[in-house]
Amino acid sequence: MEIDLQDIRKYFGSVKANDGINMQLKGGHIYGLLGENGAGKSTLMKILSGYQPPDSGQILLDESPSKFDSPAQALKSGIGMLYQEPLDFPPFKIIDNYLLGKDNRLRLDYKTVEAELMEFSSRYNFNLDVQAFIDSLSLGERQQLELVRLLAGGAQVLILDEPTTGISAEQKELLFDSIRILAHEEGKTIILVSHKLDEVQELCDHAFVLRKGKLVGEINIPCSNESLVEMMFGQIPERSDRSPQIKDKAMLKIHDLTISTYRMQIESINLEIKSGEVFGLAGLEGSGQELLMQTIAGLIKPAKGKIFLDGVDMTGWSYHRVRDELTAYVPAGRLEAGLVSGLSITEHVVLAEPEHAFFVDWKASREDSEKRIVEYQIVGTPGTMADELSGGNQQRLLFALLNNPLKLVMLEHPTRGLDVQSTNYIWEKLYSRRNDGTAILFMSADLDEIIERSDRIAVFSGGIMSRVVDAKSTNVDELGHLIGGRE
Repeated sequence: MEIDLQDIRKYFGSVKANDGINMQLKGGHIYGLLGENGAGKSTLMKILSGYQPPDSGQILLDESPSKFDSPAQALKSGIGMLYQEPLDFPPFKIIDNYLLGKDNRLRLDYKTVEAELMEFSSRYNFNLDVQAFIDSLSLGERQQLELVRLLAGGAQVLILDEPTTGISAEQKELLFDSIRILAHEEGKTIILVSHKLDEVQELCDHAFVLRKGKLVGEINIPCSNESLVEMMFGQIPERSDRSPQIKDKAMLKIHDLTISTYRMQIESINLEIKSGEVFGLAGLEGSGQELLMQTIAGLIKPAKGKIFLDGVDMTGWSYHRVRDELTAYVPAGRLEAGLVSGLSITEHVVLAEPEHAFFVDWKASREDSEKRIVEYQIVGTPGTMADELSGGNQQRLLFALLNNPLKLVMLEHPTRGLDVQSTNYIWEKLYSRRNDGTAILFMSADLDEIIERSDRIAVFSGGIMSRVVDAKSTNVDELGHLIGGRE
């Protein structure tokens, strides 16, 4: 299917999200869509996938003008979008989720649908147990289900929004293999929205670059990463300074900690993180590192063991009590766990304040919001709703809500969905906190990020913390072996 986007414009108040974009795409190709956070990528893809209409301009499919009032209508025309967060219902089984939106008859034909689901899974080498519940799956497996649903719905154009965020290396390889089959063997049009330039180089054959709502260039792949970065930002961003700031004082001590949940049991964790230290947690999704941080944050009560923060025993404390002890927890789920859909930036700033007066000083709160918007370079205004922000700007907002001072900051995938410049800027802000003795504990699916940003790294494999390694003396291969359970 050929796509022709003609003079697409979309404005949100004074913000020109898409400002006269023209783009042509053909079947059988994999296109990269690049740009800094707030460049207009998500807006453009939401327009193409029927999530929102353009203010002006038109979409041509195989030279025929097309207009979509919903994602379902776009899918009927052959366009489907795979979002960062899978659109599924965790309490249901895979087969039930597959049926949703596909069959509205009173009596459902499970036998035929199961055969169809297995046929799609086999074609792309997915391993989906149709009777498994969604909440037992990894993010990569949920993503596979969503991809199959789109293909079963007739998608000839697939938009993939940051598809490798939070999935394992094996799942990424499987996803890339399926994308190549879809494009090169089945002739489908693939659009990869990503900030990971190495993945764009590996997978795509052409890239479009947006900057401040405009299409500033396009280029054939492979090419140098420097040329892509310069197109995205107009210059090559400088790297953040990561000079060690580790102090002798232990900020976080974990002694013989056992965590027991319905998902897994983690036993005998002993860990000490010093003041000013950046400590990384490496491992496949669901290996236990997320449960450890949630336990420290007071969201899960430990089965046994002790947790000390700055010498204070906070074992079994509630989330709010832990937070009051000058800690912060930034979850991976932006709208699901970190922000509130339907609330403005200003309202989030008010909620994030450590102390609340009986009456809210809205004027002061708006002024505070404006300062944070400028400081963290958020594309929005104090009145912008959190769910109206792009994924990258939602991530910036989460960091803008962190208070000062803090003893401990815990982060899940801190730079997920952020471009190179934003990633460096966020880490620069985190590094500046170390001067005050803040300890930083983070997990990431990007092993390069963990090695580059950490002082030390704890490796998790199947619920076991196998080893703590020095970031300067390890490499991706060693971490990969440890994550796989091999010494």
